Amino acid sequence: MPSRDKSSDVDLLTQAQTAYAERSWTAAFDAFSSADSSGQLNPADMELFAMTAFMLGRVREMLDIEERAHHAYLEKGDRLNAARSGLWLAMNLASRGKFPQASGWVEVSERLLESEPDDCIAHGYALMPAMLRSAAMGDFEQVADLGGRAADIGRKFNDADLTALAAQTRARALLHMSRTDEGLRLLDEVMISVTGSQLSPMATGLVYCSILEGCYETHAFTRAAQWTQALTDWCGEQPDLVAFNDQCLAHRSEILRLQGAWTQAATEAKRAGDAGARFQIAAQAHYQLGEIQRMRGEFAAAEATYHQVALDGGEPMPGLALLELAEGHPEAAHTLLAEALSEATSPFDRIQLLAAFNETSIAVGNLSDAASAVSELSEIAESTGTEAHVGWAAQAEGRLALAENRLTQAVVHFKRAKGVWQSLSFPYELARCRVDLSRALKARGDDAGAVRECKAARSTFVELGAMPDIRTIDMLVNPPRSEWPAGLTDREVEVLRMVSSGATNRAIAADLVVSERTIDRHVSNIFTKIDVSTRAAATAWAIRNGLA
Repeated sequence: MPSRDKSSDVDLLTQAQTAYAERSWTAAFDAFSSADSSGQLNPADMELFAMTAFMLGRVREMLDIEERAHHAYLEKGDRLNAARSGLWLAMNLASRGKFPQASGWVEVSERLLESEPDDCIAHGYALMPAMLRSAAMGDFEQVADLGGRAADIGRKFNDADLTALAAQTRARALLHMSRTDEGLRLLDEVMISVTGSQLSPMATGLVYCSILEGCYETHAFTRAAQWTQALTDWCGEQPDLVAFNDQCLAHRSEILRLQGAWTQAATEAKRAGDAGARFQIAAQAHYQLGEIQRMRGEFAAAEATYHQVALDGGEPMPGLALLELAEGHPEAAHTLLAEALSEATSPFDRIQLLAAFNETSIAVGNLSDAASAVSELSEIAESTGTEAHVGWAAQAEGRLALAENRLTQAVVHFKRAKGVWQSLSFPYELARCRVDLSRALKARGDDAGAVRECKAARSTFVELGAMPDIRTIDMLVNPPRSEWPAGLTDREVEVLRMVSSGATNRAIAADLVVSERTIDRHVSNIFTKIDVSTRAAATAWAIRNGLA
């Protein structure tokens, strides 16, 4: 039998290690696989192989290879690294909600550490699964304490991965405890280590995504935009990277939506939704898509997408309730939001629900509920100091003041909210705020100011393609009058304007809170009075007669 050429195995291993260092994940995986089949991987190489599998989205293979590394360390009598490897397994399993399996690996690892010093590096890793469990239970004080202890151990032993993973977990806990400034400062500190390439590739991606989750959860949108771009750039440097790309796309879709790039946001959301089947990001991506469809007036598509969010295990609120409101069902929207608020406990989960609840409360004439929402919104905004929270609270206060005919206060609140949305460069939120401000100014007798705000808002809505909002503004700018051309009634003019804006009969019925059959009859009567037979001809007639 011919002798084995061991030099080729060495070459394969060198190729694998080089490709790993260069982040050429497919080449690294193939070389590690070949070297592994010849039995040449030591436990440390197996761990690199496991990380490579993870970066390619091959999570099951990653877990299998990491488990083999654990046993290989044990065979060498290296209990400390075996424990550390077991704890990496526990962390990965816990991050996927598989706490029983994670607990098993923690038990295995802790037994291996019984004879080790209390302050060894593996004891720091042993705190990580406990942090994840405490976070899942909402015990953020415990998370912050454990995170601080683990980060201290990481710093003592100069382990950048442990330090960053523990510190960012502590930072997110601080944010949930409304220690906003402290939490954000710590996140910024952690990101220095990430952007400085001090971490392993897996830890880099995990920290990026976790920090972004923290920013989005707490609505720290300015930082979220900055770090989303950083993650996008990092992912773009690795063409065959699979892990983290779906999170990157989902986060980008939210920022793009908020920044007004709806078409691009929808594209990113669809891509993330397709990839999310593997990494459970689909619900987040589909929610962003549903929001865009709702704001564009694509109500049937939005309803289907919100349903998909629920199927993905996500929360379709407040978008689903706002869809009900847009379709002319304010009572149903109000009920949905009341139910969602009864289950939400975190202030960060509640604040957007409260902003929507304030809107539906006013729509159904329940000013007591609207005032309750304003009170809690203001309390949260004062506690966090986050720009978006201040904006939501101020706009809700303005709406309540307007409903109660406290016009001067309404204008003050709307102008404060307007400043926030301008500062954040969120065009849709700014335009909606301008509409609210226009109502208040008009009610106070400032017709010129009201028109200026309406025109600016309409221009934004046209650019975005926000058809329901365009129709709302057109009714504000062109209120009914006593006599109309061709003997049209006030209601028929209202319907004609909506037809001219491109609205379907179903959409018009939803806006006017009547049956679709009623709108069919109105359209038929309009066509007869103005002597046309198509919607295009009716639109042309409306333009000629100054009704569109």
